[in-house]
Amino acid sequence: MGTVYVTVNDSFIGKTDERLTVKADKKNVLDVPLIKVDGIVILGRSTVSPAVVQELLERHIPLTFLTDTGRYLGRLEPEMTKNIFVRKAQWEAAGESEKALHLVRGFVRGKLKNYRMILLRQGRKYSELDLEAALTRLDNAIAPISYTNNINSLRGLEGAGSAAYFGAFDQLIRGDGFSFNCRNRRPPTDPVNSLLSFGYSLLCHDVQSAVNLVGFDPYLGYLHVQHYGRPSLALDLMEEFRPLIVDSMVLSAINLKQLTPDDFTTEPISNAVLMSPEGRRTFLKLYEQKKQSKFKHPVLGKQCTYQEAFELQARLLAKYLMGDIEKYPPLVLK
Repeated sequence: MGTVYVTVNDSFIGKTDERLTVKADKKNVLDVPLIKVDGIVILGRSTVSPAVVQELLERHIPLTFLTDTGRYLGRLEPEMTKNIFVRKAQWEAAGESEKALHLVRGFVRGKLKNYRMILLRQGRKYSELDLEAALTRLDNAIAPISYTNNINSLRGLEGAGSAAYFGAFDQLIRGDGFSFNCRNRRPPTDPVNSLLSFGYSLLCHDVQSAVNLVGFDPYLGYLHVQHYGRPSLALDLMEEFRPLIVDSMVLSAINLKQLTPDDFTTEPISNAVLMSPEGRRTFLKLYEQKKQSKFKHPVLGKQCTYQEAFELQARLLAKYLMGDIEKYPPLVLK
């Protein structure tokens, strides 16, 4: 089952024996064994029974609250893991340490190489695309990573590579009625940005769950600077997953016409573009399918799902900070 997404406003989330139930308009819309639930994400307004809250805490199942548009509100977490040694190593590496520098290089390299992979895959699929300039700019951002010794400079390379990638993103969109000019958010003002932002919110929920499970402090990161309430380490670790999961899924949904322009509405005052309830259900189904799809992990050499890879990468990160391995290997696929 994986993650349960509750999308109907004013739903009631309850528990019967060892099963999670969701009711809306006095009808059962979900009845699933709790043992199959990895997490719950509520979009909009819902009521959660005290029995469910207790059960989730005992089972270490996170409960996340998002707005209808996917903006993060907060989450209910069980007690932080007792592995103080992971957090000690995490804090000791804070700042401009050699370990922090190495990790930022890995996060940036992983993200940009996966951006490059997306462009190459789409170029092989659609031979008429002109992606050479974007690939050259991406290569120019990737090349200096290994010998860049300043975290701010690495952030600059990440920004340059992202600009190159998103500068070519419109070419990758083949669905009628969709276009992409630039990345925008808060609020997204076109359907493609609406899909990307919503997907990144879901991805952050999943990666933060893995970070918490392994024992990290999610608010102390290395690539992302610290801000009050920002899960910086989760944002760091999710960088390599953005193109692999969200971007590729959004392109497939549009190009295969699983989502159409009719699945979106525009708010009259803010010009924010929102998914319709039906479009959102389709998106959540596709996202969950993507998370459960399997691939061969290039470092561990075994088949795993993306859902499992969140925790695997977090554990590799912990092993590096604890001195058990010499390098942190970002997840890069070909």
